[in-house]
Amino acid sequence: MTTSSEVEMSASAVDAFLGRHETGVLSLARDDSPYAIPVSYGYDEASREAFLRLVSAADGEKRAFLASDPEARLVVHDEAERVYTSAIAVGTLERVDPETLTAETIAQYGETRRPLFEMWADGKPDLDIELYRLAPERLTGRKITVETE
Repeated sequence: MTTSSEVEMSASAVDAFLGRHETGVLSLARDDSPYAIPVSYGYDEASREAFLRLVSAADGEKRAFLASDPEARLVVHDEAERVYTSAIAVGTLERVDPETLTAETIAQYGETRRPLFEMWADGKPDLDIELYRLAPERLTGRKITVETE
C-alpha cells in the first residue's frame, strides 16, 4: 500500500466534514497527564464551533480534568474506501451556564443529540450533564488517498 496523495483540507472542507459527523475523540491535557474519551458533538459551520454535552460523576476523572481548564483537542476521523480523512480542533473548552442559553445556542446543543457513549459505573441520578463549547484556536484537516499495489 502506498500513499498517492496527502492534502491539507480547505477551511470549507473541514467545516463540511465536521458538520457531517457527530462523534469524535475529545482529548484533554493537564500538567503531564492526558485524558481522552469518545464523545458526540454538534458543529456549527458558520461560527466554526463545536458543542458538547459531557456527562460525569462527582468523583470521576473527567470532572477533575474539566475543572482544570485543560487544553482540548477534538479529533474526528473517517475512512471510506481508500480515503482517510481527519480534522482536529484545538482550543479551550468553555463551560456554558444553562441560564445563559439563547434560542440559537439551544439549537446547537440539539445537534449533539444525546450522548452516544454511555459507559458509567454510577447510576444516572449520580451523574451531571454539563454543556461545553469549543471555539478552536486552530482547526485543521487532512485527506489521504491510498493507492493499493
